[in-house]
Formats: sequence, structure tokens, C-alpha cells
Amino acid sequence: MSKTFSFEFFPPQTPEGIEKLRATRRDLALLKPAFFSCTFGAGGSTRDRTLDTVLEMQAEGHSAAPHLSCVGSTRDNIRAVLAQYREAGIKRIVALRGDLPSGMADPGEFRYANELVEFIRVETGDWFHIEVAAYPEFHPQAKNARDDLLNFKRKIDAGANSAITQYFYNIDAYVRFVDDCRALGINTPIIPGIMPIASFTKLARFSDACGAEIPRWIRKKFESIGDDADSARAFGLDVVTGLCEQLLAKGAPGLHFYTLNQAGLSTAVWRKLGLT
Repeated sequence: MSKTFSFEFFPPQTPEGIEKLRATRRDLALLKPAFFSCTFGAGGSTRDRTLDTVLEMQAEGHSAAPHLSCVGSTRDNIRAVLAQYREAGIKRIVALRGDLPSGMADPGEFRYANELVEFIRVETGDWFHIEVAAYPEFHPQAKNARDDLLNFKRKIDAGANSAITQYFYNIDAYVRFVDDCRALGINTPIIPGIMPIASFTKLARFSDACGAEIPRWIRKKFESIGDDADSARAFGLDVVTGLCEQLLAKGAPGLHFYTLNQAGLSTAVWRKLGLT
């Protein structure tokens, strides 16, 4: 089975951001990924910008995969968005529960991602390839590891085709998660999410918020590097490239890069892996 390589963007907020993302797409398109995905803000806060970004990518000839989160949504507005994507020829969706924005009390008509996956299947049949999220280090809101695995299984049973993981730097977490899934009869591809390290300070802050563990040896090494930007970039590149090499060697079905709308680090990892 061929491996799936892809890149993720977020919808830009400014004209400058739009131009920057266009340049990033041009650079990353040269690597011929399977698709570009685009995130969707909490409670649908970036709905229009996600739609605009995805339709532009599709019009450029790229395979685009919009994220679609169900928290704060109704069946009618999800149905309308699906119709727009289908009309544009989009064939892949990343279906997520999403986060409820602070101050929003009503989660909408869907509570969990498996309900969204099931709704997409009922509404559109097999038109969309549906990706869902997976958490090798477990979702921070999960009661326990078993509960999280069963929640993931519900998304697969509802009709998901494959999964993309939260980023991680501990390969054992991914290998164990895949083994646990296989033991439950889940045989869909589980593609590792890869976060290149542009700034360790930002990465640490983001990881603390989303529950992704940064191994102590990586933290300590970055602390010893300090403000030496070139050394920090080189070390981060080595860490991420090494992780990707091990994942592919262990049979990972591809890699999904969280680009943060920048091409440089993802391209550098790609080339070091010899994927060009």
C-alpha cells in the first residue's frame, strides 16, 4: 500500500497572511503531497475563511481536505457546507468534534465526532474519504486510556476511512496506540501527525495546552541551547527527522505535517527523509 503524505494549514486572517499561504502552498506543492488540509476554528469561528481557503486550493488543482467540527453546529449548516464542498469536487473531509469556545454554552446538535461522521455518511454516502483524529497519548479530556480507545473505535465504526494523530515525540506512544487499536479490531490507517519545531518556547506552551508530551531529554537539550537559533533549528530538525524515519521504518502509513503555514521546516524534513 502506498504511503500518504500531506500538509496542514490554518485559514489566514489578513491579506498578508493569504499571500503568505499562497507562497507556502506553491513551495509545498512541488513535493506532490496527497492533499492539503485546512483547519476549522473552535465553534466554527473560521467557517467562512476555511471554506474560502479550501475552495481556492481546490481551484488551484490541489486536493483539499477541509476540517469540519461539529461543536456549535446544526445539521442544517453542516448539510449546507457538505453540499458546497461536494459541488466544488472536494472528496476528503477531516471530521472533528472541535472545541467549544469560551462563553459558548450550547454545543449544538452534535456532541461527539462519531455523530458527525455518521451524519456525513448518511447525507453523502461514500462521496467523502473521512479522516478523524487519534490521540496516541490520549485525549486530555478522556477519563482513562480504555475510554479514549473506545471513543476512537466509535468514530471508525461510524464510517471513518483513516485517522491522523495529534503530534507526539515519543514513538512508543504511537506504536502502543496502534497495537491497542489492532487488538480492538481497528484496521484503518493511523497516520502520524508531525509537528516541526520552529520555536521551542511556543511548542512547549502549545503542548502543555493540548496534552502532547515533550520528552524530558528534548526539553533539556533545548534549554542548554538557549538563544542560539541556528543550533535550535538544527536540533529540532534532527529530532523530527529521526522520529519520521523510525515511524516509516515501523510501517506508519504516511506522515501528516502541521506546517503552521510555513514551508521551510516541513520541506527540510521531507528532503532529509529522501521523499522527493
